[in-house]
Parts: sequence; structure tokens; C-alpha cells
Amino acid sequence: MNWESLLPLIAILIIIFGVGIWAGGYLKGSTNFVQDYFLGGRSLGGFVLAMTMTATYGSASSFIGGPGTAYNEGLGWVLLAMSQVATGYIVLMILGKKFAIITRKYKALTMVDFLKQRYQSKWVVIFSAVSIIVFLFSAMAAQWIGGARLIESLIGIDYTSALFIFAVSVLIYVTVGGFRAVALTDAIQGSIMFIGTFILLIAVIIAGGGIPQIIADLTAENPNLITPYGSDGQLTPAYVSSFWILVGVGVVALPQIAVRAMSYKNAQSMHRAIIIGTIVVGVIMLNMHLIGVFARPILPGIEVGDRVMPLIALEVMPNWLAGIVLAAPMAAIMSTVDSLLLLVSSTILKDVYLNYVRPNASDQTVKRLSIGITALLGIIVFIMALNPPDLIIWLNLFAFGGLEAAFIWPIVLGLYWKKGNKYGALSSMFTGVALYIVSDRFFPQPFGLHSVVLPVIISFIVYVGISIVTQKRTDASIR
Repeated sequence: MNWESLLPLIAILIIIFGVGIWAGGYLKGSTNFVQDYFLGGRSLGGFVLAMTMTATYGSASSFIGGPGTAYNEGLGWVLLAMSQVATGYIVLMILGKKFAIITRKYKALTMVDFLKQRYQSKWVVIFSAVSIIVFLFSAMAAQWIGGARLIESLIGIDYTSALFIFAVSVLIYVTVGGFRAVALTDAIQGSIMFIGTFILLIAVIIAGGGIPQIIADLTAENPNLITPYGSDGQLTPAYVSSFWILVGVGVVALPQIAVRAMSYKNAQSMHRAIIIGTIVVGVIMLNMHLIGVFARPILPGIEVGDRVMPLIALEVMPNWLAGIVLAAPMAAIMSTVDSLLLLVSSTILKDVYLNYVRPNASDQTVKRLSIGITALLGIIVFIMALNPPDLIIWLNLFAFGGLEAAFIWPIVLGLYWKKGNKYGALSSMFTGVALYIVSDRFFPQPFGLHSVVLPVIISFIVYVGISIVTQKRTDASIR
């Protein structure tokens, strides 16, 4: 076992557990457990908001799967990945003040809460909850696999044991501390990610003999590795451009990101988060994907792409420094896992149980169920992650596309278009999800585009058309 690299990781986990325990103590004195557990009391400042959005979005896909795919595809994947730079800016500018004001007015604690009050439809709520649970299980499995891969490579144990260690670590602090623990640990983890990617990129460049030498080595192996088109020429301009919808504009519809736009303290916090978040996301995404490409001449022949990042860190740095730097992707993975766990837990408890099963459940019952459901979900995802694919990025992107196809127009048009109604919303969600699943399964890259693009376009047409046709049947104004 590699103790030199393991000890820094243990130190980070101890800090995270400490924050979770402190946040759990705060909850004991809470007068509004549900709001504090699932939304942190709507009290996040600008820095914490920026970091919790960055750390939640910067997941195992970005830190494990992204570099692994860049290792295989070359600089074209770096170009594609940079469409994520404006993610935080777009989310907070589109949702921003209006979303915060309206969700406070509705007393909404989740995205489904907002949809319930906006559309006054039980079926919108149920379809939303089912979509979140189905697609986020795929996303959570990707994160748990990424965490296990990292621990497996770092300390040299088998995958199943590594998965168990990761699962226990996450479940302890997320079940105890809730959203406040998630947000505060995200601030710590986001800072580690920002610094860690800089250190690792510099070390990789030095180990490769400098950027000109690395580029020369890549060119000698395959000239396509230094073009925008990928190692086999399949990253066409249409496909790369369409990723701007999947990981740029469409991120506004991801429930785990949208809920952050409910949680900030005031407008000044939101404006500060826009600036900080855009800078941090840009730096992290560029660094991590360049590391994946630049690792190829240094460590050729890696067969499992998800192991590229931990293996290159251990190759180019002393073990103790690699342990510190590898705390960055571990931080990203854990922050995303805790957010997704909390989101699915809140969907089951708040959006389904408290709305339609036991609306008058006592606070004590809610507390027990919150912790119990979160722990049970973690166990289910652990079982799902026991048989991992070689590249987790595709699991994560599949979940992104499904959630965006379901929610982008009910959220955005629900905020800004008063004529939108429950018929338009439900039709749009059903159409988007159905088309996305069919396209992803049977017709990937239609017209050279990512499979999320056409479902998003068609679901927009359906939302507007059905809302107009059924205008006389419902009062669609925002109350």
C-alpha cells in the first residue's frame, strides 16, 4: 500500500468529516429542518456559491473520464471540453434573480417544488421525480466508479475494496450534514481542485520535456492528435459545436445545478459567484483535459482511460505530492456524489412523500426518513457500480442529456413566458425524454450532432405549440 500518497488523502477526508459533523450540529438547532437540510437556509455567499457550483459540476466525468477521453482523442477533446467555461455564467444569468425570487415566493426547496407550484399539476411532479431518479442514478454510478478507480490506482487495492471505502466516506458526511455540509465542503474541494490542476499540469509538462516536445511526440504517433478532429477524425465541427448545448446552455436544466441558484444570500453574492465561477471552471477544465493529452507520450498504452489521471500523477511527482494533488479529483467526485445523493433524496422525500403520501409528517419522521433514504440510495448506487465500464464519461453525459431534454423548457419558459402551461410542460418533458432515449440508443449523432440537440429543439416546439393550443383550458399565469 502506498502510504506516502494515501496520507494526504486521509487528511482531506478528516477535514471533510469535521465540516460534516459541524454542519450536523447546526441542524440540531434548526427551526426549519427541511429548508436547512436540503437548501442550506438560502444563505450562501458568493465564493461558496461559485465553488459549490464548480465542484458539483466538475465531477468524475471532468477529472477522471475527461482526461481519459482526451488521452485517446487528443487536443480536439480539449477544444470540445472548453464549451463548459461559461456554464456558471449561463446558469446564474438565465435563472439568477428571477428564479431566486420566485422560488422564495413559492417557498420551493427543490426544482420540482418550483415546477409543482408553477404548473399546478401532479403529473408534472411525478414525471419530473421519475426523470430525476432514473437519470441521476446513472450519474451517481459514474461518480462512485470514478472515486473507486482513483483509490484503486492510488493505494494499489482491488476495485471492490476501493469502492467500499469511497462509499462509506461519502455516506457518513452527507447523511449527517445535509446541504450545508455539501456546500462548505465544496468550497474546500473547489479550492483544492483549482490549485491541484495547476501543479499537476506543470509536472506533466516538465516530465514530457516541455510543450514543443510533447506536441512533436503526439504528431509522430498520430498527426490527428493535435487537430480539432480527434484521433480518428470523428470530432466534426457540428458534433463539437453541439456539445455547447449539452455542457453549456443546457446545464441550466440540471437539477443539481439549478438548486444552487435558489440557495444564495443576495444579489451581490450571485454577481460575485458569476465572476469567480467562470474563472475557476475555465482554468480547471483546460488544465485537466490538457493533462490527459500530454500524458500520452509519457505513459503510452494505458488501456482503461479512467486510470490515466491517477497514473500520470503518480508517474511525474513524488508520492506525497501526488497524494495532495489527487485530492483534487477526489474532491470533485465526492462533491458531486454528495450533491446528487441529496438531490435524489429530496426528490423522493420532499417532492413525492411530503406532497402526496404524508403531507403532515412530523419533523422527527422527516429527519429519520431524510437520513435513511440518503443512506439507502448510497447502498443501491454501490451495487450498481460493482461492474464498471472502461470510461465513465459516457454514463455522466447520458444523464446530462436526459435531464436537459426533460427540464430545460419547463424551467426557462416557465420563468419567462406566462402562457406556458401544464399541458405544454408535460408534453415537452415526455417528448424530450422519449426522443433522447431513442436517439441515444438507436440514432446516435443524428445529422452529425450530439443526440441531445434534436430532442431539445423539438421539445421547445412542443412546449410552445401545446401551450398555445390549450390556452383556453388552463390559467397559465404565474401566481
